[in-house]
Amino acid sequence: MTLLSVSNLSVRFKQHHQDLAALLDISFSIQPGERVAVVGESGAGKSILGYAITNLLPGQGYIAGGSVRFRGHELTSLSRREWRTIRGHRIAMIFQDMMMSLNPVLTVGDQMVEAIQSYRKVSYHQARQLAIETLQQVRIRTPEQCFYQYPHQLSGGIRQRVIIAIVLLLKPELIIADEPTTALDVTLQAEILHILKEICERNQVALLFISHDFGVISRICERTLVMYAGKIVEQGPTLGIINDPQHPYTQGLINALPQMALPGQPLNQIEGNMPSLTARPSGCAFHPRCPYALSQCRYLTPEFIYTGVSATACFVIEKMQTFNAESEVDHDTDI
Repeated sequence: MTLLSVSNLSVRFKQHHQDLAALLDISFSIQPGERVAVVGESGAGKSILGYAITNLLPGQGYIAGGSVRFRGHELTSLSRREWRTIRGHRIAMIFQDMMMSLNPVLTVGDQMVEAIQSYRKVSYHQARQLAIETLQQVRIRTPEQCFYQYPHQLSGGIRQRVIIAIVLLLKPELIIADEPTTALDVTLQAEILHILKEICERNQVALLFISHDFGVISRICERTLVMYAGKIVEQGPTLGIINDPQHPYTQGLINALPQMALPGQPLNQIEGNMPSLTARPSGCAFHPRCPYALSQCRYLTPEFIYTGVSATACFVIEKMQTFNAESEVDHDTDI
């Protein structure tokens, strides 16, 4: 059975007497144990997607339409009480801001014991032993010492490992990680990614990994969703998308990676900026920044077409496919 199924999900925000679209008709699924990335620039809607799935939308945000099903059960209609049995225990979220995820006035041990005893009837001694064993699993060298420390006494890398350990204690089937390595240096980033991947593989835990960095997701995710202005514009196997990006936006993201520029030369960039919720362009939202935009891109919204191993929502790609198909027909006729 499919673990998570998102169908035509739309999210809107009420702001200053306006009703603004943040997500538009998002559809995808995740299988048990599968690792899926959501990638795009800031403002693309990546984090909002994670918050919508877990019913943690901020402020005046609300789900305007669509479905989110977890193991066949609809999540959008759950009550707050019902969500307490799902969030954390079956679907866990790792946030970008590590200090916001940990209570600054409680020790690591107190927070871990509280997490364990929230769903298991065990003694403090048993919970403590389980917590220390889990801290060892995430490769904290001095788990007993860490157990009695406060979050502010720990480095960023150790805090993130503690958060992963707490998530592990709850034994979720799906982890949603919202840019969990952004604030870490490259070495710590690689270690955290390795730990996450290892945990998912060992325990058959699915992962929805939110990031802006193709270099990061290539290390951990099997499949990728590329988002722009609240919509998915390309999706497919991660390595397939990285090696042969189809959508002009995906091409721009990959070309903007530092390693794609020649030494001593300026870094490549996508001209323009992500549109705000109040100024979303008509048609394909990327057309004002797209170097290949056609006339219909300005007023029509493209549907997904399959291009090799990925699916792409782009009129330019559709036109190229049509041209190639007609060329093959003409060639066959000539023969």
